[in-house]
Amino acid sequence: MLQVSRKFEYGLHAVTYMATKGQGRVVTVKEMADEIGFSQEFLSKAVQSLKRAGIADSVQGVKGGYMLCKETHAITVADIALAIEGKPHLVRCGVSPESCEVFTSCHHKSYMNKLQYKIQAILMATTIESLLHQIAE
Repeated sequence: MLQVSRKFEYGLHAVTYMATKGQGRVVTVKEMADEIGFSQEFLSKAVQSLKRAGIADSVQGVKGGYMLCKETHAITVADIALAIEGKPHLVRCGVSPESCEVFTSCHHKSYMNKLQYKIQAILMATTIESLLHQIAE
C-alpha cells in the first residue's frame, strides 16, 4: 500500500510541534526529538529541509534552535511534502513517457494521474492550522 517517507513524517511532526509552542518560540531539535520520540539525527535533516523551503527559520546562539516563519494557516501539508520530498511523484505516468516502461500500452495512466491529483489536492487543502484543530479535539 502507499506509504509516506519517514523524513516527511518527521517534517510534519516538527512543524506541528513548533506550531503548538506558538509563533516566534524557538525550539531545539533535541527538545523536539525528546518530546516527539524521534531520532534527533533524522529530525535535524527534516528541519533543515523545512528551513531551506522557508517554512522554518534557525536562530543561532546559546538560546538557538528553530521556529516557524509562517503563520499556521499559510502552511499546507503539500508545502511540507514539497520541502521534504521535492516535486510530487506518486506515479511515474505523469512525469514523462521515458519514466515508465509500459507508458504507451498502459491502460491505467488516467486513473493513476487522477489518484496523484486527488492526493495532492488533499495535501494542498490541509493546513497546519486545521491539523492543530484536529489534535485539540
